[in-house]
Amino acid sequence: MNRPENLLGPLVRRDGEPTFDEPWQAQALGIADALVAAGVIAADAWAARLGAILRARAEAGAANDADTYYGAVLEALETLLTETGSAAASEVDRRQQQWRRAYLNTPHGKPVELAAGESLGPLDAEKR
Repeated sequence: MNRPENLLGPLVRRDGEPTFDEPWQAQALGIADALVAAGVIAADAWAARLGAILRARAEAGAANDADTYYGAVLEALETLLTETGSAAASEVDRRQQQWRRAYLNTPHGKPVELAAGESLGPLDAEKR
């Protein structure tokens, strides 16, 4: 397997500071940090799960970019929350669908608000 020399390459700006393409990326890492600090998930479990997902994606030929990394962050969070019993798998799935609806019902250029996904909006109704 060819491993990239710098696994964090897509996450580091030229000045060495972390980069976030979207606010949700910073929020996802902030949530993980808060869950570890609160003892909801163990730091070693977080690191091991995220590392395992990133390795699996690299072995499968996924791009070494921010999309791959933050997708792995979300997967690790979702898995750990269900494994610890902090969230039922059905609740995680419900929230994913709510965010999807919110995204689809938010006009381009506007911030996505979770409330926009609470009920069927015009875009969802068109897809029925």
